[in-house]
Amino acid sequence: MMQITDFQKIGVGLAGFGIAFLFLGMMMFFDKGLLAIGNILFICGLTFVIGLERTFRFFFQKHKVKATGFFAGGILIVLLGWPVVGMILEMYGFFLLFGGFVPVAVNFLRRVPVVGTILNLPGIRSLADRAGESNSMDKV
Repeated sequence: MMQITDFQKIGVGLAGFGIAFLFLGMMMFFDKGLLAIGNILFICGLTFVIGLERTFRFFFQKHKVKATGFFAGGILIVLLGWPVVGMILEMYGFFLLFGGFVPVAVNFLRRVPVVGTILNLPGIRSLADRAGESNSMDKV
């Protein structure tokens, strides 16, 4: 079993708060202050979890340059005061960057007691299977 360091625990907390601030910023009609704080906390949390070098390598791989551009451009546009446009660009870049993790996340969530039962319901199961297949087929 892998040992989780204190930095990784802090990183998970920062990323969680970042996602919470992003969600709250969208619920508050795209408040640019909350969205900016959420973006900063999420990026810092990711850096704490996987490390500075691995974060840099993840975002600047040759095949992820477009996705990183959309993600970083969206953050910049949010900071410049156009939160709706920035969040659209940022979400597109986010799905391009992290879309490959969807099958792993779905399989993990299927093993969680309550969530797994919900994901295995007939209608939801087919949606979850399609979400996992479409992203895993992009890599082939």
